Amino acid sequence: MTLSVGVASSQDEIDEAMALRTIVFVEEQGVPLAEEIDGLDGEATHLVALEDGEVVGTCRLLLDGTTVKLGRMAVAKEHRGDGIAAEMLSVADREAKLLGGEQIKLAAQTYARALYDQAGYVADGAPFPEAGIEHIWMSKQLQ
Repeated sequence: MTLSVGVASSQDEIDEAMALRTIVFVEEQGVPLAEEIDGLDGEATHLVALEDGEVVGTCRLLLDGTTVKLGRMAVAKEHRGDGIAAEMLSVADREAKLLGGEQIKLAAQTYARALYDQAGYVADGAPFPEAGIEHIWMSKQLQ
């Protein structure tokens, strides 16, 4: 397995990332397509995890002042547990700093909270439902 994680380098990679998000969020988790496609992808920095040239993981970064919002983190079912999400979080930190971010935040699905805890995120507030799935806001300061 040859894995690399970085900013999407072509529209084809972004299209593959969007297709992966549709599989994970819409097909597997039942999120309505209208909620998944929110109109913000054009202004986002898309990160992709590539295994032998195929997109197997993705997330996006949106800059809001000095805060970068990480969202739409998805890993292909057959690659979950391989450390791809953790690697994407590490790259997201680096890219968020390059965007001018001082803080990174996300709405974590609560079942995945341990992943974000291990990456240094801190929960902020109570769990809340989004698209029928329990989430919690988490953030971390970028050094």
